[in-house]
Amino acid sequence: MDKKGGNLLSFSLFKSLLLEPDVRLFHAHALKRLGGEVRTAARLRKKPFVVSLHGGVFDVPVAEQEQMLKPIENKPEWGKVFGALFGSRRILDDADQVICVGQSEMEKAKAQLRHDRITYLPNGVDCVKFATGDGASFRRQHNLPADAFLVLNVGRIDEQKNQRLLLEAFLRFRARQPGAMLVLMGPETQPGYAAGLREFIAANDLGDSVRLLPGLRNDHPDLVNAYHACDVFVLPSRHEPFGIVVLEAWSAGRPVIVNRVGGLKSLVNHGVNGLFLNPDREGTPADLAEQLQVVATTPELRRRLGEAGRLEARSRYDWSRIAQQLEGLYQAAELTAACRYGRAKV
Repeated sequence: MDKKGGNLLSFSLFKSLLLEPDVRLFHAHALKRLGGEVRTAARLRKKPFVVSLHGGVFDVPVAEQEQMLKPIENKPEWGKVFGALFGSRRILDDADQVICVGQSEMEKAKAQLRHDRITYLPNGVDCVKFATGDGASFRRQHNLPADAFLVLNVGRIDEQKNQRLLLEAFLRFRARQPGAMLVLMGPETQPGYAAGLREFIAANDLGDSVRLLPGLRNDHPDLVNAYHACDVFVLPSRHEPFGIVVLEAWSAGRPVIVNRVGGLKSLVNHGVNGLFLNPDREGTPADLAEQLQVVATTPELRRRLGEAGRLEARSRYDWSRIAQQLEGLYQAAELTAACRYGRAKV
């Protein structure tokens, strides 16, 4: 749970928030106790307070939520008293702006919260950083043939990310494209799930065709190189609030295939800048295998989708553009806080 964000508490953080000089406003990217610390510090200092929702609050499947909370089921919740102390349950009601990185999350937040200070602002990407990379070096490093059709997935090794569906699809796809390779890259947040993937790989004789690689820091050059090494990027998640890895693949000019769920439904335009496993519903292994076959056998489609994705990332999601929009939200939060604390100009 720590690797997913957890539900942490930090007294040193709270002290720093109270003592940090020249603070314009506070922006939290977590709820629960950590978010409560930020909220309380802002209240005590009479500063604007903004919170970003990165998914998992309003727009999360019940089954996924139950699975995520299973490790702490029937265990004492020692942090409740601190949650009450820091007003954890009032974070979203008290925020001067609630920012949702997913369109679906925003719609559900507006239906459930008791105010209208809710805005959609997507994640961004450093388009320049991901524009160039050494895919050939990445292939050599991980013993991936230079001429192999390479499928890439980047994300936590976790039931939510649904790598099992990708493996089942890849098994079907490999029967038609024997030289194809698959790379799964990401930290193992569910060791049992990762063990099940390895069992599937072994049972289906995929050991020579699949690489499971640890997750990399965002500033590691091999992360960029991995995108440039692949022929197609696949994100088969059961649920995905946004999908920042799609922006990274787009910035590298790579075509993407994603599941039609969560924030991906509004992020990807099927047939224009990417493909859905199935354009009408959540996809199956058979759906994904067919899309992989279409992309593998149609170089012009790969080129067109990749170029459209690159233009989409540059025009809408480069951090410079997202920062401009965020500044406008900060100013709106400052106006709300000024009214709250009696500082509004007449």
